[in-house]
Amino acid sequence: MKVLIIGGTGLLGSQAARELIGRGHTVTGLALPPAMGDTPPEMTLQFGSYLDMTDDAMLALLSGCEGLVFAAGVDERVEGPPPIYDFFKKYNITPLERILRLAKQAGVKRAVICGSYFSYFDKYWPELALQTWHPYIQSRRDQEMMALSFADDNFAVSILELPYIFGAQPGRKPVWVFLVEYVRNMKPVTVYPKGGTTMVTVQQVGQAIAGALEKGRGGTCYPIGYYNMTWRDMLTIFHKHIGTPRKKIITIPTVVFALFSRRLFKQQQKKGIQGGLNLQKFPALQTRNQFIDKALACEPLGVTPDDIDAAIGQSVKLALAVLDGNTETVGMKGE
Repeated sequence: MKVLIIGGTGLLGSQAARELIGRGHTVTGLALPPAMGDTPPEMTLQFGSYLDMTDDAMLALLSGCEGLVFAAGVDERVEGPPPIYDFFKKYNITPLERILRLAKQAGVKRAVICGSYFSYFDKYWPELALQTWHPYIQSRRDQEMMALSFADDNFAVSILELPYIFGAQPGRKPVWVFLVEYVRNMKPVTVYPKGGTTMVTVQQVGQAIAGALEKGRGGTCYPIGYYNMTWRDMLTIFHKHIGTPRKKIITIPTVVFALFSRRLFKQQQKKGIQGGLNLQKFPALQTRNQFIDKALACEPLGVTPDDIDAAIGQSVKLALAVLDGNTETVGMKGE
């Protein structure tokens, strides 16, 4: 299968390319420069912006492709002038709608979109009204609805609702810098709320993308999660790789965490900025166990076990190198 990956040099795109090439597929990656050093040499690289590329140029890239992977866009960490939803729409929805339209026109048969597990929990916990309160989650739900509208018998659209992802890519700033900095600077103990999350390694994301591309049918959302950990268990692994394995972790009451989040929310308001997640409402989600059974999607897509401890260690060590000024990295849009 000939596959075009939009975001082909990113953490997820490059891993997907490596997995697909290993399975015998031919891969072209569209990405902004610079190229990362660990992209597979067998992948053909085309530098350019999916935002600015003309329809004709995009059609030329899609010509002859049977598969499409959208591994680009921005995540919930972005802050900016309200309404911040417009920023997410600019990068995650509007261009993808055009790309999917052109993909169908070019005869592409299968598409995989890297989304967010927040969309899954918005459906799983409707009482939290997550898309009502959080612009980023609203944008991801809108992205799903838009993308699935293109699915038919001749065009399989799969959306991967991706959770916390661990693993490192040299030259790419890890999303974990903020948490590593928080944990390292908090002395003599680490305080954190109750709850937990599901997670995967970047290698497992590559397997999920390839599995969805090969097996996806119609329009399907796949909730991706393999390892479920409480925050305490996850932070224990963080402490080990930071070099403070004996540091205590104190679980603070939800009401205390809510007061802290509300203070951050007011600081955003004073600065005239808005976050992708509403910090006043965020504690209701953050203090739950955001767990996903691997049998729901990972196992059907052929995702296999991996070393999550080692993957967390890779993320932590690269984050430490960034914080200490020992490496140069490229961040995401909006940073």
